[in-house]
Amino acid sequence: MPSEQATFTRMQDGTRDDWMKIAAAHKKDFHHTAERFIDMLRQLEGVTLGFSCDQLQHALMTGTLARRAGATDEEIVVALCHDIAKVINVPNHGAIAAEMFKPYVNDHLYHVLKYHQDFQGEHYYAYLDAPTDLRLKYIDEPWYDLAVKLVDEWDAEGFDPNFEVDPLESFIPLIRKVVHAEPKAVG
Repeated sequence: MPSEQATFTRMQDGTRDDWMKIAAAHKKDFHHTAERFIDMLRQLEGVTLGFSCDQLQHALMTGTLARRAGATDEEIVVALCHDIAKVINVPNHGAIAAEMFKPYVNDHLYHVLKYHQDFQGEHYYAYLDAPTDLRLKYIDEPWYDLAVKLVDEWDAEGFDPNFEVDPLESFIPLIRKVVHAEPKAVG
C-alpha cells in the first residue's frame, strides 16, 4: 500500500506525487475549519479582559444583534467571530481574524474584520490618549458603512452580561454554511 505522506525532507526535493499527497491531505483538512472556529469561540468563555462580560457573551451578543437586524449570513458570522482571534493575540486580533476568514467571506467583510478596531477607537481611544478619528482614513472605501454598522450597532452595543443572547448552538449551522469545505483561493 502506497504511503499517504510525502517522502521528502526538503521542499525543493518534492516530486509531483509528493505534492499531490500533500494537496489531498490539505483538502481533507478543510472540512475541520468550521469546527475549529466553533472551538475558538468556546475558548472565549471566561475571558473577560476587564470587560463586564466574557468574550463569548460579547461574541454571542454581537452575532445576535446582527441577526436581529436582518444581516446576511456572512455578516452574522463576521459579527459573531470578529474577536475570535483574541484567543491567539489581543492586540492583533482583527488582522488575524481577517486572514482566518479571508477564504470564506467577501472582500468587504474581510476589510471590516481587519480594521474594526480602528472604527472602535472613536468610542474609547481618547481615554488611552490615542487618536479617535482613525476610521476616517477609510471613509471612501466601499465597505466603510458596513464597518460602521458592525462596530456602532452590533459590536459597541455588545457588553451587557444580562442580555438574552441567542445560544452558540443556534449559530453553528450558519458558521458551517459560511465556512464551507472548499475555501476560495486567496492571493
